[in-house]
Amino acid sequence: MSVSDNGVYTIKQVAEATGLSTQVIRKWEERYSLILPDRLPNGYRIYSEQDIQLLTKVKMLADQGFPIRQAAAMAKEKLGEGSPVPPMHAAQSTHDNETVGKLLECGTNCDEIELNVLLQNSYLQLGLAQFLDSIVIPFLKEVGLRWERGEWDEYQESVSSLVVRDFLVQIRRTHQYRNNAPVLVAACLPQERHEIPIHILALKSMMRGYKTIVVAASPAPGAIQSLVKRLKPVKVLLSASTTLPFKESPGLLEEMDAFAATEKATDFYLGGHGALLYAANRPVKALKITNSLEDVFENPPVT
Repeated sequence: MSVSDNGVYTIKQVAEATGLSTQVIRKWEERYSLILPDRLPNGYRIYSEQDIQLLTKVKMLADQGFPIRQAAAMAKEKLGEGSPVPPMHAAQSTHDNETVGKLLECGTNCDEIELNVLLQNSYLQLGLAQFLDSIVIPFLKEVGLRWERGEWDEYQESVSSLVVRDFLVQIRRTHQYRNNAPVLVAACLPQERHEIPIHILALKSMMRGYKTIVVAASPAPGAIQSLVKRLKPVKVLLSASTTLPFKESPGLLEEMDAFAATEKATDFYLGGHGALLYAANRPVKALKITNSLEDVFENPPVT
């Protein structure tokens, strides 16, 4: 169903505009009475411009570390003051689009210095949350698409990805944590070489008050278990963008699930396209399979 002339949107279009999954949108509707969408005779939800604005505001506040319930109350209060509701396409500014375009131009030319300068300037101007959502993630998605379509060669893709990875690592390493910050481990599964999603997860965790420890690409078998036993984190985020870890180690999912069951004080989450694909019809007991950060951070730490 397409957008109507009077600004009505489907839940899929709202998800695309806000960056939230359809599951999270429904959960916020039910749990916090955040929005009350109308329904068509066939039962489909329909949303307004104001709904999109409200959801976007709550997501921004949640990324800054506010509990969802508090963020919802703050966002509704702000809209109640008569704040104007911008159109859906305004969620990503022209400036952000231009920056992503410049980054892609630098990636095409393999200009590492200019890539770093653009990333640094955007980070300083936008702040971490908007920098990740409006610059880094759209840029990396387009890098991947150009690689898949054969428009970029291996060197162009590699330079662009490595510059972004190194920049994200630098941000995390210079962050100051509170002494009582709860520990969160973010790790690639063995044989998983796509590590940038883990660095993004770590930064988003950091914004919510966690001290993050990253286990990057293709850790040795048993490395994650050993680290968890030593650090006793409150949460562990495991990532597999591909199904390779499970193909190389057919019992890996069951092994990690059994280990998670022994660590009663730690919540374990497994996400990524490969993980969701592999685990779709396989029962797990202790691992929580999800691609939604809202599931992970529904109850922020007390700091």
